[in-house]
Amino acid sequence: MVSRFALSRLAPALSHPRLSPAVSRRAFRGIRSYATSESDHQASRMTVRDALNVAMEEEMLRDETVFILGEEVARYNGAYKVTKGLMDKFGEKRVVDTPITEMGFAGLAVGAAMQGLRPICEFMTFNFAMQAIDQIVNSAGKTYYMSGGNVPCPVVFRGPNGAAAGVAAQHSQDYAAWYGSIPGLKVVSPWSAEDCKGLLKSAIRDPNPVVFLENEMLYGVSFPMSQEAMSDDFLIPIGKCKVERAGSDVTIVAHSKMVTHSMEAAEELAKEGINAEVINLRSIRPLDIETIIKSVKKTNRLVIVEGGFPAFGVGSEICAQIVESEAFDYLDAPVERVTGADVPTPYATNLEALAFPDTPLIVKVAKRALYRTN
Repeated sequence: MVSRFALSRLAPALSHPRLSPAVSRRAFRGIRSYATSESDHQASRMTVRDALNVAMEEEMLRDETVFILGEEVARYNGAYKVTKGLMDKFGEKRVVDTPITEMGFAGLAVGAAMQGLRPICEFMTFNFAMQAIDQIVNSAGKTYYMSGGNVPCPVVFRGPNGAAAGVAAQHSQDYAAWYGSIPGLKVVSPWSAEDCKGLLKSAIRDPNPVVFLENEMLYGVSFPMSQEAMSDDFLIPIGKCKVERAGSDVTIVAHSKMVTHSMEAAEELAKEGINAEVINLRSIRPLDIETIIKSVKKTNRLVIVEGGFPAFGVGSEICAQIVESEAFDYLDAPVERVTGADVPTPYATNLEALAFPDTPLIVKVAKRALYRTN
């Protein structure tokens, strides 16, 4: 892990920055040196890291009230290089290195949002955001309601969430269910590069606080990008699932990195004549249960995959809502949950590999839902 040393440049972030009239949008486009500097033959693919970088750049060009703050986001280009090049383009007033105090800079972000700015608050990992959970849940999540709708808080809290590799119990937790239980927050868990670009841009424009849960293991993964997604105006609405693969035999619902394993499992199942439908949740709160219900009515079976703990998780909530809906009458087998193990994440590589779902496990459980295995 890189050093978390950062320079304190807090006061400039609360000023109202202005772009020089001489620096036009076109001029910025011409000096891009990161996500959009790919050659034409590569333009149809983009890594998750680049997609996040482009989304922030486009929104900072569009709206001068948008700024970024967090540890190492400026001079170091971000711990995972997601903010690479943005300080050079927008200056230290809009890309602000902070001290190592999550509660402090999250509070600054919330206060700035309440005063009309649109902060993007980066946590080096959401495990560290536990230091700031009072700011996220109480200050950001509840103020709009408690003020009678008079004080909105348009802030984005973003950073890597869930397990990475070899970072042990205190740096591997999935917080989707934690934040997903809070009224007043929107919670997003993207998978592909298109997800990341479209949903981050929507999160930045949203008048509500948005918790944007990325995955460290996906940052370097390249995904196809449609022409529409390459546009500056590309947005994905928060609160809508995406059917990544249509099917008729079993529904597999997943979010973040687990979508990768679910898609691989669907390919394996297809070799045995099983046509699985894979749904990418994208949004944890609000939850698009209608899309899942529609799929279950078609396939009559449901498998939910997540990297978080089994107890009180995202899968538990989806299962409960399905049982409480008309989809329950269409089920031909019990709902199956595939989750992380109910233990603190081990550091030992061999044990860590057993602590999280993989493709063979999803295949096994999907076949069990079809009564083809035990």
